Amino acid sequence: MDLGLKGKNVLVTGGSRGIGLAVASLFAKEGANVAICARNADEVTKVVTSLAAKGVKSWGRSVDVADPAALKGWVEDAAAELGGIDTIVCNVSALAVGNSTETWENSFRVDMMHTVNSVAAALPYLEQSKSASIVIVSSVSGFEIDFAAGSYGAFKAALIHYAKGLSNQLIRKGIRVNAVSPGNTYFEGGIWQTIERGSPDLYKTAMSLNPTERMGTPEEVASGVVFIASPVASRISGTNLIIDGALTKSV
Repeated sequence: MDLGLKGKNVLVTGGSRGIGLAVASLFAKEGANVAICARNADEVTKVVTSLAAKGVKSWGRSVDVADPAALKGWVEDAAAELGGIDTIVCNVSALAVGNSTETWENSFRVDMMHTVNSVAAALPYLEQSKSASIVIVSSVSGFEIDFAAGSYGAFKAALIHYAKGLSNQLIRKGIRVNAVSPGNTYFEGGIWQTIERGSPDLYKTAMSLNPTERMGTPEEVASGVVFIASPVASRISGTNLIIDGALTKSV
């Protein structure tokens, strides 16, 4: 299926590894130009090179997304480098699981406000696109209570609400907004690998809850993100796409 992404300009926050890397790579494979940001400059450079090898424009910068000015500068410079913005994927998470003052502050600044600030910076460019879309990466922890209840789950829930509200506010401007909620997703250097090594009992419990008897992959999540962002999904706005292998039981 041709998703209609060839020549489109896409921004992905946290695009150097895990879900963000898989999303950026699949967009590029579909012919979209891609800009990424992440904290590690060497990783950003490596990914930008790999994306360019797919025959598209690619650009990136090391950015702390909790810094509003730096984030705004990245969005504006990415738009200039690519020639506009058709899609922005807000993917970064602090992964701050817990109930301490620190985890609440980190979740607010990174998960919530990086998304709000990214959208605000991208809006002037999205309004000029003929196929504009925003994808906000949330989590199944945002609508079901699990071990991440507390700061992580609460702000993931807020992101789903934010996406729904934005979809209503922006649809008349031709901008679609959707959330994507992955279940537990395993990749090298990811939170589930850390849990596997540091909290094996929790990892074993999580594995036992998966009806597929495995965790998801970043590529599986990326397929949903790229599809829902694409022009083919032109009628889909305001939804929360759950990608969890039937893990959750919410109706």
